[in-house]
Amino acid sequence: MEERDPKVNKAFEQKSWNEIRTNDSWGIFKIMSEFVNGYESMARMGPCVSIFGSARTKPDNPYYQLAKDIAYRLTQSGFGIITGGGPGIMEAGNAGAQEGKGNSVGLNIDLPFEQMPNPYIDRDKSLDFDYFFVRKVIFVKYSQGFIVMPGGFGTLDELFEALTLIQTKKIGRFPIVLVGSKFWSGLLDWIKDQLLQNENNISEKDLDLFKIVDTAEEAVDAIEDFYLKYMLKPNF
Repeated sequence: MEERDPKVNKAFEQKSWNEIRTNDSWGIFKIMSEFVNGYESMARMGPCVSIFGSARTKPDNPYYQLAKDIAYRLTQSGFGIITGGGPGIMEAGNAGAQEGKGNSVGLNIDLPFEQMPNPYIDRDKSLDFDYFFVRKVIFVKYSQGFIVMPGGFGTLDELFEALTLIQTKKIGRFPIVLVGSKFWSGLLDWIKDQLLQNENNISEKDLDLFKIVDTAEEAVDAIEDFYLKYMLKPNF
């Protein structure tokens, strides 16, 4: 039998109007404070690329080493690195940034499991969040590109949120690079077969919103080539 979630029971408890008003009011202030802290902290970081991927990836995994190499190369091109601040691919990204002497930023989220800030985040560039949606806004607002390594639901959430915002023109386009064709090919086939051909839920041009690569050099080139079209470099 499936275990009961106490949060479901709590959601259906009757609350007085005063409780509702008080909890909602304080919740709004807490959300505002996370936005203000995030905006003020990130505004001084300069151009950065965000690296996403699984928190469960171990250091001996080839994708860990690849993420570290990509981060290092990006710092040599003038970019700082933003990650979710945790272990796995996030740790690899921060480690590569630190090795390359670039800005190493961690946007950590308070979770009941698996999330402690990794040791490769710059001391003055570690931010803590309670709300996923605030954290995602900061990722999108202050990134000049997304590097998306193999990951789970959280990685896919961040990927598709960015694709949706660009597709609907809520934000300007920026490069989104998926690393690991073996990992991403199944998803790409499903997008082409089901979303595009069978159901016509997206346009063919939407497939151009991201690029799949396999090497660190290709990943960095994809970021740099995007901005060369606009005659921009990381020190803009």
